[in-house]
Amino acid sequence: MDQTSSKKNLSFTDFLRIRFKGVLDGIGGFLNRLGIMPNTMTMLGLLGNTVAAGLLALGYLRWGGLIVFLMGPIDAIDGTMARLRGQPTRFGAFVDSVTDRYSELVIYGGLMIYYIQLQDWRAVGLIYLAAAGSVLVSYVKARAEGVGYKANTGILTRAERYFVVVLGLLLNQMIIALWILAILANITALQRILFVRKQAYSQPAETPGAE
Repeated sequence: MDQTSSKKNLSFTDFLRIRFKGVLDGIGGFLNRLGIMPNTMTMLGLLGNTVAAGLLALGYLRWGGLIVFLMGPIDAIDGTMARLRGQPTRFGAFVDSVTDRYSELVIYGGLMIYYIQLQDWRAVGLIYLAAAGSVLVSYVKARAEGVGYKANTGILTRAERYFVVVLGLLLNQMIIALWILAILANITALQRILFVRKQAYSQPAETPGAE
């Protein structure tokens, strides 16, 4: 794949990491000098989102949204810190990715508890669809990469989902945000499946027994 194609298939999350690399490097370098470990930041992000989920469950949507907003940059800083230390590892990337999924799901969990208390079953259903779509977006990418394909395309990657959740909470428009997440997250998963299918059909068929 040439450089033009690589840029074209760059996800919004990756674009943001590249666009704000200088800022992230500055913050990451400062935290490294303080002796803070990348894994500490990863766990801090998960802890912060868990606190946010607790606030959401109690109905404090804007306060929960503010904490989610503050925790967002940590998703990028921990990886930056590891890279600046010269210690990026596949296991570290694995832990970071798994922690991101837990953070996302715990937020949906907090919202689900809140809307169950209100007996708003439409919102509960939307949360289920949004959570399922979000997990599938990540799973399709991981599974595709496991068999040698790329799957970093789609209209609602991690960064977009983060912005939709934060805006929905801070603007008190969470039902609209949930509709967007429930529909577009699942469309994104389908986009990635079709992207992998296109790659599979564009490659020559494997010959059994070929070396």
